[in-house]
Amino acid sequence: MLRFPRTAAAFAVLLTVAACNGADKTAASGATPLPDVQFPELSLKTLQDVTKELSSDAYEGRAPGTAGEEKTVAFLIKQFEAAGLKPGNNGKWTQDVPLVEITPKNATPLTFTGGKTPVTLQYATDYVANSYRVVPRTEIKDSDVVFVGYGINAPEKGWNDYAGLDVKGKTVVVLVNDPDWQTKENKGEFNGRAMTYYGRWSYKYEEAARQGAAAVLIVHDTEPAAYGWNVVESSNTGANYLAESKDGGAKETAANGWIQLGKAKELFASAGQDFDKLRAAAGKKGFKPVALTGVKASLSFDNEISKKMSHNVIGVLPGAKRPDEYVLYTGHWDHLGRCTPVNGDDICNGAVDNASGIAGLVTLAQAYQKAGAPDRSVVFLAVTAEESGLLGSKFYAENPIFPLAQTVGGVNMDSLNPNGPAKDIVVVGRGKSQLDAYLEKIAKAANVTIVDEPTPEKGFYYRSDHFSFAKLGVPFFNFGAGEDLVDGGKEAGKKASEDYEKNRYHAPGDEYDAIKNWDGMLGDLKLFYAAGRMLASTDAWPNWNEGDEFRAARDKSRPAK
Repeated sequence: MLRFPRTAAAFAVLLTVAACNGADKTAASGATPLPDVQFPELSLKTLQDVTKELSSDAYEGRAPGTAGEEKTVAFLIKQFEAAGLKPGNNGKWTQDVPLVEITPKNATPLTFTGGKTPVTLQYATDYVANSYRVVPRTEIKDSDVVFVGYGINAPEKGWNDYAGLDVKGKTVVVLVNDPDWQTKENKGEFNGRAMTYYGRWSYKYEEAARQGAAAVLIVHDTEPAAYGWNVVESSNTGANYLAESKDGGAKETAANGWIQLGKAKELFASAGQDFDKLRAAAGKKGFKPVALTGVKASLSFDNEISKKMSHNVIGVLPGAKRPDEYVLYTGHWDHLGRCTPVNGDDICNGAVDNASGIAGLVTLAQAYQKAGAPDRSVVFLAVTAEESGLLGSKFYAENPIFPLAQTVGGVNMDSLNPNGPAKDIVVVGRGKSQLDAYLEKIAKAANVTIVDEPTPEKGFYYRSDHFSFAKLGVPFFNFGAGEDLVDGGKEAGKKASEDYEKNRYHAPGDEYDAIKNWDGMLGDLKLFYAAGRMLASTDAWPNWNEGDEFRAARDKSRPAK
């Protein structure tokens, strides 16, 4: 899942130690100088070969639990072993991740009756829905419909869209993103333009389930969602993967889904309501849910269920001085498998997203082996089921092979940049942790400018595997180069990013042959190498800044000595 468009800086030296001039900012405690910045020599051939192999049609889009996974895991084990890594799970290369695959079949139209006129939504074209309950059939019949604004219950903000409402057995309609997403600055009740976790679709599903709703339908709008309907459709009409649970998902809503904006307006008009007025009202504190009086929702679909044992792949380079302290490099090996066909092609190959990131893991492993082990151990973790809700990284974080209390931090690589060198790097979550000091030194050595995230409204901080670790207190680098391209500037960078999102992101067009520039990818990797090597070469323990949402979890796992 692409976090943000990546481009990278051009570097004139290879295998160079680039020390900043002047006094270093210190690491976590203010007493430990930051290590020097190292930019390695990297193998373009490895990066290209691994990307090409994993994104070929033979891997069928690398869906978890398929023949594509078997090939991917076997290939990665060979690559890690050839790079000189050791098996990372007590002599094994893999960690079992139990999943349940649920594929909706035979979906009926979604109908709303009881209003001025019936409203019918066709599956895939107008709505998508799936179930997190492990049951053979899902049916919502004549369910009352309630508009609950942004579907947020945030006691610490005095905000509750469900206040005074019993939604048991009902279908709730919610808006995507946060109430203040249109604010130009990153200031406001919900950080303004910068999306919080309350704005993510996954939160909307979770809260609706906690409230006891039978179904939840998110109104799709391209700008606040940060992607078009094509992404919603391709991501939700095939197999979905869930973490296996003891109750079979009984506490979840029966159906989770999205509806097209135009159909939502048609629905509200049928109920005698003005959608635009209610949407505006929902953005203000004190909004009260609005029942679409008399309207009943109905839909049904079968669930094709299969339990799968998927796998994280783990390699480790033991540290030279403190092998029981760990730095992580993470990337997800999975993609969407077979998806909505485009011109007869139904394989979502995921070359950029994220065969490139996994190729980066292998390339970095080679570079580390060549340079020699740093003080701390370096773990290379290729996780499964990111596209299904960060399931592989979540499973590892909750069942770590290497204790999180002994994990210094990490670098997540979710799609390397195919656009070319840039003059800047973008930090998602800037100001949250003491890792900022490391990045400032790296940027100075690389002669690039650090800029704030250009599209914080897209909520990239919550859309990739680093989030699984951050929630449990482990600081993670989350950065990539920006859109100010060396060749063409910001206009060219924005154009390339928009072209990828429109034509290739989560679609069959994300293929190896579509990658025309590899310099940016190599530049990305040099930055990532520098960040991880710095963490692995110090005895400091960077923390989240005071007041950050993740600080308490880190302090609990690593109390101050």
